[in-house]
Amino acid sequence: MIYVGIDVAKDKHDCCILESEADKLYLVFTIPNNKAGFDELYEKIFTVTDDKTKIKVGLEATGHYSLNLLGSLIDKGLPTCVINPLHTNLYRKGLSLRKTKTDKVDARSIAMMLMTNKTLKPYSDTSYHSEELKSLTRYRFDKVQERAKLKSSVARLVNILFPELEKLVPSLHMASMYALLSQLPGASYITKCHLTHLKNLLETASKGHYGRDMAITLRNTARDSIGSVIPAKSMELKHTIHLIEVMTEEIDEIEDSIKSIMDTCNSPIMTIPGISYRMGAMILAEIGDFTRFNYADQILAFAGLSPSTYQSGQLDSSYSHMEKRGSRYLRYALFNAAKFVCKWDENFGAYLSKKIGEGKHYNVAIGHATKKLVRTIYQMELTGEAYRR
Repeated sequence: MIYVGIDVAKDKHDCCILESEADKLYLVFTIPNNKAGFDELYEKIFTVTDDKTKIKVGLEATGHYSLNLLGSLIDKGLPTCVINPLHTNLYRKGLSLRKTKTDKVDARSIAMMLMTNKTLKPYSDTSYHSEELKSLTRYRFDKVQERAKLKSSVARLVNILFPELEKLVPSLHMASMYALLSQLPGASYITKCHLTHLKNLLETASKGHYGRDMAITLRNTARDSIGSVIPAKSMELKHTIHLIEVMTEEIDEIEDSIKSIMDTCNSPIMTIPGISYRMGAMILAEIGDFTRFNYADQILAFAGLSPSTYQSGQLDSSYSHMEKRGSRYLRYALFNAAKFVCKWDENFGAYLSKKIGEGKHYNVAIGHATKKLVRTIYQMELTGEAYRR
């Protein structure tokens, strides 16, 4: 058996090739991160053996730096394991008491880890092709977070320019309010606006929901407003609303792409009440190939949702917290999906009520429901069966 450890970097990769007896077939060598470098790696691997079943490649999960190399290895048909850097770091420290950390040492540690750890499973073609869905869901997540910050800025600016407005409408973040504030960013602007123009603006933006009465109320309130007249803040408000509108269009486009991919997947996860395209897509994208997990609790550990354990001698901690070491995107999706599933499904709702009835805090009870949901999803994805109440 041949074991290939690769330490991935931006411009180059350090590689180590070992035999089953940990003998070096090549001194640790460095390849550039380009086609010539990839070809050099394959040439040295296939010089040793051309039987791909006797080759095992390992590299760390280093985000986008490893993606091109991973795709190339999979296209070559080489079994490749993607390893958590935390795992390799602990393994390297266990090999020596010396504080040694170099790229070449890391490459050898990865190769040794492949040789000694038989539980590592190759990255499957299914996982690799779910990268597009993962990119879309993470991109959407980040965009929504950015938009939320911009919305907070709108609330802050309105509180300076026209603080009374917030009490006149259900929400500042409506099409009618954005249209109003884009043209009239402050109480002083609304006061000077002609009533007919103000009425038409509101009527068009709200699709008839607001009319003359609302226009009169707004103008009268604006006249008595304590809002400041700061042109720079008014400009900032207009620009912030424009950014929110642009970002909303982008998020809608991303969600259309996610829906298109999910429709081709035909995943049974969509049959669970309360799981939408967005949460379902994020869960599937982050987990990838379900067959690489031997049981559902491994997915919990992968998401960082399993409880930490501390026991030494007679000390046994009874207040364990979640590890929170895995994918934060998967942890977010599972935790929030569980909230909606508990709301829309009777079985999960009853389970949540039972845990709360036992005296558990709501978030702790949701954590238990999340574990139940993960086990349900795991079984459904392996069998292909739809959810049964």
